[in-house]
Amino acid sequence: MNKRIKFDNKVVIVTGVSSGIGRVAAEKFAQRGCQVFGTVRSIAKAQPIPGVKFVEMDVRDDTSVRRGIQSVIDQANRIDVLVNNAGMMMLGAVEETSLTEAASLFDTNVFGILRITKAVLPSMRAQNSGRIINISSVLGFLPAPYLGIYAASKHAVEGLSESLDHEVRQFGIRVVLVEPAFTKTNLDANSPQAASLIPAYDNERGNVSKAINKNVSSAPEPDGVADTIIDAAFGKLRMRRQPNGQALLLSILRRFLPAFLVDSSLRKDFGLG
Repeated sequence: MNKRIKFDNKVVIVTGVSSGIGRVAAEKFAQRGCQVFGTVRSIAKAQPIPGVKFVEMDVRDDTSVRRGIQSVIDQANRIDVLVNNAGMMMLGAVEETSLTEAASLFDTNVFGILRITKAVLPSMRAQNSGRIINISSVLGFLPAPYLGIYAASKHAVEGLSESLDHEVRQFGIRVVLVEPAFTKTNLDANSPQAASLIPAYDNERGNVSKAINKNVSSAPEPDGVADTIIDAAFGKLRMRRQPNGQALLLSILRRFLPAFLVDSSLRKDFGLG
């Protein structure tokens, strides 16, 4: 990381700081002297983070988002960095997932980002600067059996982010994607299942669930992803940033290996043989 980066007094919003990547990223921004605001759905239930001010916000609710972002602007007068981290996952075959469940997941993972970004952009345009970090996933450029709706949401985040980046450059604002692989957080391990399961998928779905839990249990802690987020916020601009390790390797393999080899490797990783 560039040690000459100036962190003092930078105003940073990180969504979804109750646990995992968001919590560690918020801690690291605060440790570097930033003025950090972290969003949680319930302040009463949130565990304090040194140097981080909580903002109660539900990313699925327009009024809650507008109120939360305005409270940050009222306190800090500006927003330098937005980290769109809040998200959810759901395990289930595409056929098993209801439209209501799919819409709920998209409401958090895609429209949540859209709501917060739209609320933050007027302030960033007025100050003629800003950086928006959208947390995607390697599943934003890879398929994911039995996580198809989640993968679709992350593919949507990638298209939205890259398109938005072209639109807001004229205002001194840039958009960056961070694409982690398996990380030791509760998002992967505790993801809910689709409500109406189809027995024909039970065997493979079970194998995928076991593979996910195994990969998460042996995955790196969120620190590496959090460091990548900080570098994405203040370092040299690169549209896509994968943390070192599996995420970077998967990106290279996807780009250069024959499709059948990538397909075979992915099936093995998801417990499908």
